[in-house]
Amino acid sequence: MRTGRTARAGQYVALLAYLVFLAFPFLWLISTAFKPPRELGSLHPTWIPRDPTLANFRQAFDEQPLLHAALNSLTAALGAALVAVLLATPMAYVMARHRTRLARAATGWVVVSQAFPLVLVIIPLFLVLKNLRLINSMAGLIMVYVVWALPFALWMLVGYVRAVPPELEEAAAVDGAGRLRTLVSVTAPLLAPGIVATAMFAFVTAWNEFFFALVLLKTPEKQTLPVILTHFIGAEGVADLGPLAAAAFLATLPSLVVFALIQRRITGGMLTGAVKN
Repeated sequence: MRTGRTARAGQYVALLAYLVFLAFPFLWLISTAFKPPRELGSLHPTWIPRDPTLANFRQAFDEQPLLHAALNSLTAALGAALVAVLLATPMAYVMARHRTRLARAATGWVVVSQAFPLVLVIIPLFLVLKNLRLINSMAGLIMVYVVWALPFALWMLVGYVRAVPPELEEAAAVDGAGRLRTLVSVTAPLLAPGIVATAMFAFVTAWNEFFFALVLLKTPEKQTLPVILTHFIGAEGVADLGPLAAAAFLATLPSLVVFALIQRRITGGMLTGAVKN
C-alpha cells in the first residue's frame, strides 16, 4: 500500500516538474514583454515586472508590420487547413474502409514520411515551385503546408473513420445511396469532430511554421509572422528583447487558444479505432 502511494506521489511530482519545465519559457516571455528597458538589463531579473509597461508592444507595432504579417499567416494557415481537410477526408475513408495491401502500404508511408527532416525536402520543393512560378507567392506556400500537414491529417482521420460503424453505410446503400452520397450525407456528419480537430491541427502547424516561409517568401510584404519576428534581431545578433518578447507573445496566443480547444479531440483521434468493435 505504502509502495503504491509513494510511486503515485513520485509520478505526480515528476508530472509537476515536467509542467513547470514546459511553462517556464512562456511565463518568462510574458514577464519580459511587460518589463521596461532598465529591468531587461538588470543583473538580478525578477519574475514579476516591478514597473510593468506596454511600451514594448507599442514599439513592436511601430517597428514591424505585425498586423500585415499576421494576416499573411492567417491566409496561409486557413488555406492549408481547408485544402488539407478536403484532400484527407476522402483519402482517409478509402484507407480505413478498404484494408488492402495498397492501403497498408500507404499508411506505412504516412508514418515514414514524418521522419523526413525539413532540409531534406526543401530543395526539391523549391525547384518544383520555381518551375511552377510559385516562389514568393502565398499559393506556393499554402501548397507546401498542405503537403506537410497531409500525412498527419490522414493518420488522424483514419482513426475517426474506423470508429464510424460500417452498418450505417450499408443501410444507406440499401436505401439506394451511392458511395459519394453516403460519404457526404452519412459519414461526413459523424466525422465532423475529427474534421474540425484535423483542420485546427493543420492551422496551428501552418501558423507556427518558420523554415518554409523563410526560404520561399522573399519580399517583406508577403512574409508571415514567424519570419517577421526575426527582424527584431540586429545584424550582429543582438536582439531588441522587449519588443521581440511582446511580438512573440502576441504571435503565440492564437496557436495556444486553438490547441487548447483541440487537445482533447487530438487525443481522441489518436486513440479512436484502437479498440476493435
